[in-house]
Amino acid sequence: MTPHDLVLMPCGLRFLGRQFPCSIGRGGVSGQKREGDGATPVGTHRVVGMLYRPDRLKAPAPWARPITPRDLWSDDIADPAYNHLVRAPHGFGHERLRRADPLYDLVLLTDWNWPDAIAGAGSAIFVHQWRRPRYPTEGCIALRRDHLHWIAARIAPRARLIVR
Repeated sequence: MTPHDLVLMPCGLRFLGRQFPCSIGRGGVSGQKREGDGATPVGTHRVVGMLYRPDRLKAPAPWARPITPRDLWSDDIADPAYNHLVRAPHGFGHERLRRADPLYDLVLLTDWNWPDAIAGAGSAIFVHQWRRPRYPTEGCIALRRDHLHWIAARIAPRARLIVR
C-alpha cells in the first residue's frame, strides 16, 4: 500500500495520510459479490475513470469526463454491455448517471468486474457522494461532498481502492 491508495478501514477511507468517514454497501463487505446483494467487494480495484456533472461543477481533474444527459450504466445481466457505460436510449436495465439528486455529481469509477464483466458478479462499484453520514449504498463507497472533491482533485488515474 502507498499513501496514494484509497484504503477502506473500519473507521473510514484513508487517502494521502488522511482518514475520511464513509459509507459502504448495505450488505457489508463481501468476498462473494453478486448483482443486487448490496455488498462492497473485497479486493484491490483500480480507479479507471472520473465522471462529473459539468452543469453543477467544474472538472475536478484534467482526466475527468463530463456526464451527459444520455449517460447510463448497464446493470442488466442479460445485456451484452453489462457493467459498462452505455447511452440512452438503451433497451436493457440500467442506472441513469445524470441524477436529480447530487449523489453522482462526481464519481470515481473502479474496475470491479470490468472491462470483461461476468454476468451476475456485480456492477458499478463507484466512489461517490453519500446521502447522509453512514447511510448505506448498494455496494459503492460514499463520502461527504467536500471530502470526495478533495480526493478527486488529488487522485491519479489507476490509483487503487483497497477493500479488505
